Amino acid sequence: QVQLAESGGGLVQTGGSLRLSCSASGRTFSDYTMAWFRQAPGKERIWVATVNWSGGHTYYSESVRGRFTISRDNTKNTVYLQMNRLKPEDTAVYYCAAGPAGSSSWSDEYDYWGQGTQVTISS
Repeated sequence: QVQLAESGGGLVQTGGSLRLSCSASGRTFSDYTMAWFRQAPGKERIWVATVNWSGGHTYYSESVRGRFTISRDNTKNTVYLQMNRLKPEDTAVYYCAAGPAGSSSWSDEYDYWGQGTQVTISS
């Protein structure tokens, strides 16, 4: 069992930055691929980014590539999402998720989820 807790959300203006954190507890953090998903009001939850167990491989959705950076610190059991040049369409609840090695962009691949943190971008 893995418990995940996101933090760092908030309200920022267009063009601003935020860094989300997701702290994990329970089983060995480095055993898991970690990802961020987001869900805008009235829409389905969609994949944002994934990082492999070591942090050496990262993957991004087309909508955030070049603006967001996913990273992890296995000594702190934490995964991060640095979000730059934010746009109103980035407004959503952001969730972190943990899955087995090889997990990619499908939510069904991930076994553990946090409660989410709200990110709101004002225009």
